[in-house]
Amino acid sequence: MYLTDEQDMIRKLARDIAKEKIAPHAKHVDETGEFPWENIKVLAKNGLFGIHVPEEYGGTGADMVSHVLVIEEVAAACASTSVALSTQALAIAPFLIGANEEQKVRYVTPLARGEVLGSFGITEPGAGSDVSGLRTTACRDRAGYVLNGRKIFITNAGESEIYVIVARTSEHRTRGVSLFIVEKGTPGLFFGKKEDKMGIRGSATREVMLEDVWVPEENLLGGEGNGFKILMEVFNETRPVVGAQALGIAKGAFEYALQYVKERKQFGKRIFDFQMVQAMLSDMAMQIEASRLLVYKAAQMIDRNDKEVAPYSSMAKCYASDTAMKVTTDAVQLLGGYGYIKEYPVERMMRDAKITQIYEGTNQIQRLIIAKHLLEDKKLQLS
Repeated sequence: MYLTDEQDMIRKLARDIAKEKIAPHAKHVDETGEFPWENIKVLAKNGLFGIHVPEEYGGTGADMVSHVLVIEEVAAACASTSVALSTQALAIAPFLIGANEEQKVRYVTPLARGEVLGSFGITEPGAGSDVSGLRTTACRDRAGYVLNGRKIFITNAGESEIYVIVARTSEHRTRGVSLFIVEKGTPGLFFGKKEDKMGIRGSATREVMLEDVWVPEENLLGGEGNGFKILMEVFNETRPVVGAQALGIAKGAFEYALQYVKERKQFGKRIFDFQMVQAMLSDMAMQIEASRLLVYKAAQMIDRNDKEVAPYSSMAKCYASDTAMKVTTDAVQLLGGYGYIKEYPVERMMRDAKITQIYEGTNQIQRLIIAKHLLEDKKLQLS
């Protein structure tokens, strides 16, 4: 895909930072599970948290294509660090879609500058893929709302300063869903232990508990009852970001495996020279390029405010994450026994890849979204 000079410059900046500043620490982050604050400071210093955010709210004012390019490059070096970027985008999105001017200035500005981190509290024990099944409540009280509930698997929880909490303001399945801004330190807001995960181990994932958390009415985001509509728009914009993360993980594993088989010898010749290995590598390359085109296409559609972006966002996220799982598994296979050892990065990348098939809506849900679009007899855009 053709990139503008600005997009190419942003990609080069992200790639250089990822290779020089982030990749050398990826193994340590994975082994220790330490939150990668030093990496985050580097990304913030270079303005990479607010690439797609308008300049008036602290961002760079670039487009969504530039944003996914940054995510891709960072994920190729360290998936855990890329999660901080993608989660920040998830936290910013509802503000850009539904917040008033005062809320945008107050909250988006520090988020876009990377001065603070944000989290989006959606998932609950009984509400994962089915957002309408959430049970966290927000009841009117004293010119504000009292929130009670429990959120699980919340990324950056405990590290973030700003939380967008999805809560129920009435029993209506969709029109009863609203969004609230809760700041860290608010009485009644508590965090659980950091989850011990298979992959993206440097990313903090915790439970968030809300016990009689009172917020003023001005902390309602987007108006009462508009939460579900905003959420659907948010996912359309953030699923390609997860696709870009998966794409980066796949690219990182492929590049390492390719270099390895060009150097490693068996039976008197390079592993690369075996035809079955060449076939594997060719399939990996094709899958990565197909993923890249889907991710970039969805990002372009977002940039031009295309109302038909939903199935393409799902395609980008679904195909790229399936590709990441396939490519990283094949990369482990190409390294043989070495691929199974933690000294080599493809083992980490395989573990990191798995979550991209799960969060931001499982790939089974993505296929249902695509099928729904097909059922409505809507034509897919082929260009």
